[in-house]
Order: sequence, then structure tokens, then C-alpha cells
Amino acid sequence: MEKSLIEVSRIHKLEGDSKTKAFVDVSLGGIVVKGLKVIDGSNGLFVGMPRHQGKDGKWYDTVYPSTKEIKEELSSLVLAAYQE
Repeated sequence: MEKSLIEVSRIHKLEGDSKTKAFVDVSLGGIVVKGLKVIDGSNGLFVGMPRHQGKDGKWYDTVYPSTKEIKEELSSLVLAAYQE
């Protein structure tokens, strides 16, 4: 099987009752993306992308997967690392 270009480089698990369970940094072929989050949503755990708040007060993703396959691979790698 081909080695993935996506790797979890750092994970910081949070204690307490917050819906945010961890902050995660991933390496994408030599580029590090900081600020992904593991969130406990109403349908279970999911991976949230880094976001910034616009001048209109709304939140916008600053990084997003370009295909469904990349999103699924990223989510499965991050959630597996969180559950270790």
C-alpha cells in the first residue's frame, strides 16, 4: 500500500467537558497545517478545519480538502491518532 502524504505531526488532547476534544497539526508532504480540531458533535467525533473570523463576524475555514477522498483520509488519520 502506498504511504500517505498526510501525517499527524502533533496532537494535544483537552480535558474537561468542552465539545473540542483535541487540537491537531498535520503534515501534508512537508507543509504543516496547524489548528485542526477533533470535535464531539451530535453525530459523534469529527475533524474541524482551521478557521478565522471575518469582519462580518462569521467564521470561515482557512484550509479545506479539495476532494471527498482527501477529506475522508484526513479525517480517518486524525481520528485514529486521537483514539490511540
